[in-house]
Amino acid sequence: MTRPALRVDAVLVQAVIAGALSFAHLHDLAAAAGQDGWKAWAYPISVDLLLVASWRRLRSHGPSRLAWCWFVIALSASLGANVATAGLLDLDRVPAWLRILVAAWPALAFMGGTLLAHSATDRVPVTQAPAAPTSAPRPEPDAVEGELETSPAPEVEEAPAIPAREPAPAPPAVAAPLVPAALVDHARKVADDHRARTGSPIDTDTLRARLGVPPHLADAIAAQLA
Repeated sequence: MTRPALRVDAVLVQAVIAGALSFAHLHDLAAAAGQDGWKAWAYPISVDLLLVASWRRLRSHGPSRLAWCWFVIALSASLGANVATAGLLDLDRVPAWLRILVAAWPALAFMGGTLLAHSATDRVPVTQAPAAPTSAPRPEPDAVEGELETSPAPEVEEAPAIPAREPAPAPPAVAAPLVPAALVDHARKVADDHRARTGSPIDTDTLRARLGVPPHLADAIAAQLA
């Protein structure tokens, strides 16, 4: 059995070369900013690990604001170190703001790695569709006809008859008042005198005023004089 020959992957070789150059640039920048000894070698490892962790979070858990934020921070640190060591920055006279950024990087990288490792993923909740209601089985036609034949018809209750309204009783007739004969004779004399003076028969109101009697009594006297 022959052993397979070792195949060299061009992409892997390119990745190793690019990683080594970026590693060296980060080391040189950290050493120029005052981080000597093993600390200068730890900075490239911290930056590359944060970049790989954020990219792995994006690949495994899907896009999220947290992973994208730390990926951009780590990529900016790596690109900034590569550009700064390309002759644009005097490594013998590093500005104070760059020394501050290099000194603050360990705390920043530690917080980013902790959040990426222990924060919950932003997943969209999946709403379950409501279950379709189960329809009741339809009865067979023969069973329905049998139930219709055997079930008695419901009895309809008759509405109670409304009693007829009784007619309102007629008001009692008012008996005509009794008029004394002397009053009738006096009233006749008054009527004759009124006819002689005016030439017309006396009316009820004038008769009542001349005699000084109530209206109903004047009506009864006028009825007897007519």
